[in-house]
Amino acid sequence: MNWMIVVIIAILVAALIAVSIVWWHYKKQLEREVKRSQKSEQLKSIFLANVSHALRTPLNAIIGFSDVILNEEPGKLDEKQVREMMTHVNKNGRVLLKFVSQLLELSAYEGSMLTFSIIEVNLAELMASYRRETLYDTKPDVTVRLRSNLSPHCKAALDTTLMHQLMMQLLKNAANYTTKGTITIEYGHERNGLRVTITDTGCGIPDKIKDRIFSALDSKDSLTLAEEATGLGLSICKSIIEALHGDININSEKDKGTVATVWFPCRLRDMTKDI
Repeated sequence: MNWMIVVIIAILVAALIAVSIVWWHYKKQLEREVKRSQKSEQLKSIFLANVSHALRTPLNAIIGFSDVILNEEPGKLDEKQVREMMTHVNKNGRVLLKFVSQLLELSAYEGSMLTFSIIEVNLAELMASYRRETLYDTKPDVTVRLRSNLSPHCKAALDTTLMHQLMMQLLKNAANYTTKGTITIEYGHERNGLRVTITDTGCGIPDKIKDRIFSALDSKDSLTLAEEATGLGLSICKSIIEALHGDININSEKDKGTVATVWFPCRLRDMTKDI
């Protein structure tokens, strides 16, 4: 009889220990979920505040200058004044359009519900087209170079729309902040995928925003800082690369330039020079 009591007690103790362990894990998971929810709510509030600020600033300028033009007595404003005000209206309208467009793109890529349209293209010709397009955005003293150890006949299977969006975001950033020197596009085969490196000799990314360049709307001052350096472009690049299951890395030193490296899985063929 005594041994039965011992067994029962042992079973009860074991059950109590098991329940305690399960409860402890459940409690920890609950605490993590609560913290995650709180952080999500906080980020959402900051995101909305940043977006609101980004929309209101150019809209206030557009409405303010147009009100002056519309409400001023005829003949009181000369042509030079009207032209100057309309220049401000046009500039702020373009800023607003760019921000809304980037925000919509970011939202689409963040959704991770992309449909890929994979086609096989000549990789050298594709990269050359990005170089030509970048030349329109560069300053007069900037040279754009293209390098690769792959054959000019190399074929790549990829989504050209996503690739164009990714490359032009990175190249426009390089062109915007490089006043003289070079922008070098280098691509090659790595880890069963495509690696692209864009190196510029520009002013670099400010130290105060380096740690947050991929999350432009996640902190109270990040939107202002991001506008100084990259807009929402790098956030969009990160979302595209994540959708492609790849990697993106940015190394930058103030006044010494920036190196942006992206890699994603991609099927390449005819890679050798002797084809």
